[in-house]
Amino acid sequence: MNVSTAYISASTNRYSGASDVTYEGTVIFGSSNLIGLWDVSDGDEGISEMIPGHDGVVTCIRVMNSQSFASADDKGEWTSFANFTAHKQAISALCVTDEYLATGSSDATVKLWKLPQDDSVVQIFQTISLSGRYPLSLAWARLPQSNSLVLAIGGTDRNIQLWTCSETTFVQAAVLGGHEDWIRGLSFSSPEADGPLVLASGSQDATIRLWNIEVFKKGAKSQASESLSDDLLDAFEESLGDFGDTEEGGRQISLKRHILSVKSKQENTDGMNSSLFSVTFDALLVGHEAGITSISWRAPKANNPSPTLLSTSIDSSLILWSTATVNTDSEDRTSSIWINRQRFGDIGGQRLGGFVGGVWRPDGNEVLAWGWSGGWRRWRCESHATDDDEVWEEAGAIGGHRGSVKSVDWSPSGTFLISSGIDQTTRIHGTVPRTNKPATWYELARPQMHGYDLLGTVFLEELKFASIADEKVLRIFEAPLRFMELMETLHVSQFSENERNRPMGASVPPLYLSNKADEDEVTIAAPGMRRPFDGELASVTIWPEVEKIFGHGYESITLATSNSGRYIASACKASSPEHAVVRIYDTTTWQPVGEPLAGHSLTVTQIAFSPDNGLILTVSRDRSWRLYQRAEGGYKPLVHESKPHGRIIWDCAWAPEGDIFATASRDKTVKIWGKDDGNNWRCVSTLKTEESATAVHFTAFDSQQKRYLAVGLENGKIMIYSNVKLDTSWTSKMTITSDFGHVSQINRLRWRPGTGEQFREIASCSEDGTLKILIVQIV
Repeated sequence: MNVSTAYISASTNRYSGASDVTYEGTVIFGSSNLIGLWDVSDGDEGISEMIPGHDGVVTCIRVMNSQSFASADDKGEWTSFANFTAHKQAISALCVTDEYLATGSSDATVKLWKLPQDDSVVQIFQTISLSGRYPLSLAWARLPQSNSLVLAIGGTDRNIQLWTCSETTFVQAAVLGGHEDWIRGLSFSSPEADGPLVLASGSQDATIRLWNIEVFKKGAKSQASESLSDDLLDAFEESLGDFGDTEEGGRQISLKRHILSVKSKQENTDGMNSSLFSVTFDALLVGHEAGITSISWRAPKANNPSPTLLSTSIDSSLILWSTATVNTDSEDRTSSIWINRQRFGDIGGQRLGGFVGGVWRPDGNEVLAWGWSGGWRRWRCESHATDDDEVWEEAGAIGGHRGSVKSVDWSPSGTFLISSGIDQTTRIHGTVPRTNKPATWYELARPQMHGYDLLGTVFLEELKFASIADEKVLRIFEAPLRFMELMETLHVSQFSENERNRPMGASVPPLYLSNKADEDEVTIAAPGMRRPFDGELASVTIWPEVEKIFGHGYESITLATSNSGRYIASACKASSPEHAVVRIYDTTTWQPVGEPLAGHSLTVTQIAFSPDNGLILTVSRDRSWRLYQRAEGGYKPLVHESKPHGRIIWDCAWAPEGDIFATASRDKTVKIWGKDDGNNWRCVSTLKTEESATAVHFTAFDSQQKRYLAVGLENGKIMIYSNVKLDTSWTSKMTITSDFGHVSQINRLRWRPGTGEQFREIASCSEDGTLKILIVQIV
């Protein structure tokens, strides 16, 4: 058997340094304790791979060269070709050059590391103490017309510290003030041959400051004072007080010149050479309505040499800043000033937390930014465009659940996959055909955005599903007409005319509980001939809630539906037999079916209907399983096994033929149960696993009279077993490790219905925050 990846859904961590782009155009991003790879140079293909390796949440990633990158986590470790515990606390900032790497941590230090040019060990050569202040951003650069390095440090002290390499150590050369809040982003531009080195700093005070670093020449005047008249400067300072009053009575612009003295060894001599550089404030960029989260310079382009700066903010906007020429006085003298050249994102500010960070594609023709919920947005411009006539348009990007993904389920036809997680969203995924290319998986809808953590979803019909959350209510949703039309436009699915009598769309209420049907076709326009992007999924693809079901005394924990879709069963958290019951409802009337199914003494963890809907199987924290048989007026107890496992039973599943079922337990076993001549069910096979078994699911018999059982483990591995008809033994065929599987507990496994025999697809979701669809090749 062989395995390959069809689809990966994953979010990006809420750290402004948690992503970088290689020179070839591969976005590398941190997702929980994994590292994802997304090739943006290959169209809209999505995530290609998830790399394990970190024990903590990845906070920083920086590309070193075309073969390597460095990453750091919240446990103080960084790694590239080796793994180092650099700090005792979380690493908050990371930057690299050809020779050095700098790490900043919440232990209030910045450590400098010398990178080896061979296979020798990485060595720390200096520790910079910040006296209790935390570094949030770091940036390296070469000083103008020099090989000397300068390190910029920004953090919670609201100042920028410049450290220069003098002889063999770095010393503090200047402290740049002016920002009124924490400094979240620092970026050095690529200087022209004789031009200044420009440092951009972005702060939570919603402003960006530009600083010029030049070779100091005695008697030289500030370029700003030469080109700008006193009247213009006075008007500028006066305007600052209008929008930014502080306790001191308004923001102050300091034109103080800082002098940097750098000692370096002269070539071909044993003596030292001292060079002087000046640092002056150049510009204040005001345009964001809330704090800056990241800034980044565009790489110089031959057809567009003017510098361009990218900034992202929690006001849900992304701005491209560049210079424009204006007249400064009556003598027709001109000067370059910085203007807001392009603005992307959402109007209205701070929707869903805004943007966390942004990056340029190396060719400068794309900008990419990820948001608070972990999804990306992407804008592309024409490669031949110049600064003045650039035309930008949004393109497809990636996303996924933020945090644990609790459940997945296929629609009856296998066209759609639905998932839910503790990020309080339900998402629908499907394949979109493409011209001259294979169909590709995308997130197509976000039908439910809730106020509680979502724990489970199941399809009742192709366009109807039920969900449970960390509340007592079971909710039913039905697709709106807008979703059906979009799926037909994208050639994902086709629907009959009698299915079109439904609301146009839905809207989310202020408390994020019950989605309301929306008949207005004008309020929110759906995308035309393309899939919805991340910014649209939360508004355009909402499904209306059509029913609520009450009954349980505590928060829901699991649900299941019959294969016919006629019945739905649910259970809640329980510490006593009174509440450890399963309630059955008729989906045509939404009324209870019979009495609640009693018998367990603790929480029912999973429910499964038999293929003919005649039996209901339940497993529980009390380590028992129970079968209930359909009878007049509901389901009645049939048989049970009191202590078949030594620990909690996490999951259960029926084989499609209904002759056996499986139970998976924390005791590191999966047991297969078959029926004898009477109504008794006995264990016919026991599968031992290396870790707790947390998820199971069967395929049907194929033409070779073989069927397969997938078992998910607590360590993220997926084991595939096979069984031959009329044989009770099971053979281990494959173990899917973290290379294709997961690194944390598997919460749910589901084989896709309707797939071929040689290539079967299985969906899996995990505590590591990822959802995957794997192709298992039967050989």
